[in-house]
Amino acid sequence: MKDENIKKVLLLGSGALKIGEAGEFDYSGSQALKALREEGVQTVLINPNIATVQTSEGVADQIYFLPVQPYFVERVIEKERPDGILLSFGGQTALNCGVELYKSGVLEKYNVKVLGTPVQAIMDTEDRELFVEKLDEIDVKTIKSEACENIEQARKAAADLGYPVIIRAAYALGGLGSGFADNEEELNKLAEKAFSFSPQVLVEKSLKGWKEIEYEVVRDRYDNCITVCNMENFDPLGIHTGESIVIAPSQTLTNSEYHKLRALAIKIIRHIGIVGECNVQYAFDPKSEDYRVIEVNARLSRSSALASKATGYPLAFVAAKLGMGYGLFELKNSVTKTTSAFFEPALDYVVCKIPRWDLSKFRGVDKELGSSMKSVGEVMAIGRNFEEAIQKGLRMIGQGMHGFVENKELKIDDIDAALKEPTDKRVFVISKAMHKGYSVDDIHELTKIDKWFLEKLKHIIDIDEAMKKCNINTLDKDLLRTAKVYGFTDFQIARAVGLEQELHSMAKAGLVVRQLRKNYGILPVVKQIDTLAAEYPAQTNYLYVTYAGVKSDITFENDHRSIIVLGSGAYRIGSSVEFDWCGVQALNTIRREGYRSVMINYNPETVSTDYDMCDRLYFDELTFERVMDIIDLEQPHGVIVSTGGQIPNNLAMRLDEQHVNILGTKAQDIDNAEDRAKFSQ
Repeated sequence: MKDENIKKVLLLGSGALKIGEAGEFDYSGSQALKALREEGVQTVLINPNIATVQTSEGVADQIYFLPVQPYFVERVIEKERPDGILLSFGGQTALNCGVELYKSGVLEKYNVKVLGTPVQAIMDTEDRELFVEKLDEIDVKTIKSEACENIEQARKAAADLGYPVIIRAAYALGGLGSGFADNEEELNKLAEKAFSFSPQVLVEKSLKGWKEIEYEVVRDRYDNCITVCNMENFDPLGIHTGESIVIAPSQTLTNSEYHKLRALAIKIIRHIGIVGECNVQYAFDPKSEDYRVIEVNARLSRSSALASKATGYPLAFVAAKLGMGYGLFELKNSVTKTTSAFFEPALDYVVCKIPRWDLSKFRGVDKELGSSMKSVGEVMAIGRNFEEAIQKGLRMIGQGMHGFVENKELKIDDIDAALKEPTDKRVFVISKAMHKGYSVDDIHELTKIDKWFLEKLKHIIDIDEAMKKCNINTLDKDLLRTAKVYGFTDFQIARAVGLEQELHSMAKAGLVVRQLRKNYGILPVVKQIDTLAAEYPAQTNYLYVTYAGVKSDITFENDHRSIIVLGSGAYRIGSSVEFDWCGVQALNTIRREGYRSVMINYNPETVSTDYDMCDRLYFDELTFERVMDIIDLEQPHGVIVSTGGQIPNNLAMRLDEQHVNILGTKAQDIDNAEDRAKFSQ
């Protein structure tokens, strides 16, 4: 039951966007405010970031553009006198601030109740020592480390833990003096070096090469739990999860492995006493089924935003309601409107998240990836198979790639070294290695990436090689269909059959293949994400486009009463949450004017990709080909290209050539403004 004493709630935002805390907290905060408003609760928001949707009119009742720091929050509490406070919707900034307020007695002084996860539980997950103690109570394995004062102790610790081990110098920044040792000889060398940096050295069991698996778990105050989504990292342990390609649901776990980790996640969240949503990360050894818990996040994170968008289960919305005292069984699933929220989503598709780095914008930056986060944004691709999802995703990051194959040639001197060391281009190194004749086993040895993923990537290469043997006239219908099902674009196919060289134009070559497949009747279908794998009839407007299907899940009105808005794609330096705000405002205006609003965007950390912001959401690519596919199906009144930054603007001329009605500034005028030479005339 809902806690009736709570009439006014304070929500802490995450402040300025930074690496590791970006638009996903705008998304989770907006959802929480929406949930509270539905309950008739007055909301007060503290967030100094003006470029967010949650600080717009009509989202919260009172907004304070103040720093999220104890001093300022106390002033607001003093003035507003809220009954409750929410800490888990503003990332690390909000959590830390909430813990300070609790410790200094401010919350007690003004009688403010912490809604959702209790502060003690937050402290248990944030403090490493408390965390290990807490999990030891229920016999759950964590990563053990031993602190040593001299080489003798280090040898003993390594022998107790068993090789291989990792050595870190304590109190040293950036992994100074750390490394892996496979035997005592290597340990002696490393320990000697580490002790020259620091009086204390930590010896830990090395789990390099283990799989990294995550579970998103939800619990209410009546101790009901569900796991909403589990995810698997493409890269093995050793790379920060925000830097890794992530696949949901996991693809390489057996049934028993999946259920073993699921049961553990529920056991952990119950023991710590979390109310709302949390994320559990594991290291998992595929050879022995051994596991370790890496960490537990008692708040919404980047993974939660991904899980919400990947399953269609609104985690932040549900977490806010649970904080108000509801049980899971009392809430409706707001996507299907028919089933309860006490229901684990089922996925009949594969989701692939790929990070977006902007490392080339900085001189002299290290391109290697490791245990700290460098990416500035992310994309999410949905497909009916892994090949389709990863090819879509590699196009979406906007690094000028056309998919896994048929890209511009990468210059690599030493392929072995490039495979061993993970960088932001490693996927394309794998592509090159496969073309050069490396086997799946060779690549697995060097990268420790699961062979299942590598076999799938090899499949893409095989289709590509088959097409290279044809020209446009000998390319048969079945091969063309196969290529489309596994995520090839018209342009990739055109390049593979040598059409691009013939016509000397990327755009023309793609259009020829487009016409050919239309003649063959090879057309995409639209599928919906309904959280239930189509088990019950559900009417959702949360859609993706694929060739691996026979008929669309939805019907098209063709009455020219819809307007398509093109989104901004992945966050990057210079194009961030402000375009999300523009997109949301455009969608609201279209609805007010009595048209149906349609959004195309693929960034999971945005409010504009929330299923209830528009009449139809296509979670798909912003390429010319895909936008044209959707226009052919929707037959809209027009398209808006001005609220999504650079990506939609670049499409304006090509859409105009296909006689698409572009609303607002004419395509020719956009081109004149964008093209420096034309502009100066």
